[in-house]
Amino acid sequence: MNLTSRSERLTGRIFLIALVVVTLLPFLSMLSAALQPRGTVPTGLAWPADPQWGNFADAFTAANMGALLRSSLLIVVGVVPIGVVIATMAGFGLGHLRVPGGRIAFGLLLLGLTLPFEAVVTPLYYQMRDLGLLNTRWAIILPLIGLYMPFSVFWMRAHFATVPKELSEAARVDGSNTWQLFWRVHVPLARPAIASLTILLFLWTWNQFLLAIVLVDDATKRTMAGALGAFQGQWGTDLVLLCAGSLLILTPTLIVFLIFQRQFIKALIQGSLKG
Repeated sequence: MNLTSRSERLTGRIFLIALVVVTLLPFLSMLSAALQPRGTVPTGLAWPADPQWGNFADAFTAANMGALLRSSLLIVVGVVPIGVVIATMAGFGLGHLRVPGGRIAFGLLLLGLTLPFEAVVTPLYYQMRDLGLLNTRWAIILPLIGLYMPFSVFWMRAHFATVPKELSEAARVDGSNTWQLFWRVHVPLARPAIASLTILLFLWTWNQFLLAIVLVDDATKRTMAGALGAFQGQWGTDLVLLCAGSLLILTPTLIVFLIFQRQFIKALIQGSLKG
């Protein structure tokens, strides 16, 4: 048993080390390229003798990162809170209240999980055009709320379906109505699930590329990831500046995940234990 246990631990550590190396290698390659002198062609992982940290400032200015950051934040604020609130309420209704017709609604939502973004880009384009929302941030915000909703409701329903009915019955005896039951009893218990969903929607919205470049022509009204297309078209021959700009765009998502990783992992573990 000891030999088997040691072998399993060793195999697990080797696998984790290999996974870390494979994950970090592209970032290290981009970082080494971003620190090369302007006008050179980066090769491999060679660390420059004189790192040019000023390339990041140049990329920030060239890509107008200040405006892009503001635009991305506005889109995230428009998508994430609304999506989380609607998904939490819908998940509570479908997972705990067992509302009439809930199974049919949930089945339709499951079909939405199979729908790729690429399949709805063209219809969305014409719909946004008819609504007069093309080249505005609403052309990104409104579709994303709808496209993220199937997964969001599924995520929250999975939590509420595991909450014991006795909690609701006790609250009903104390005189709580459905609204009070939701806000005072179930929402506090659902904080890990809500936090993890918020993180996921933030990351997905911040990194949204396809809808941003199709529905919005003005790069300053796109997400930062969507604006990368315009930045690449303008500075595609300057690989050093392009790598620096790409790292700047990736930095906020990495910071958010590192800060909230404990809550995200806690929600995943909690869901697996309940399952």
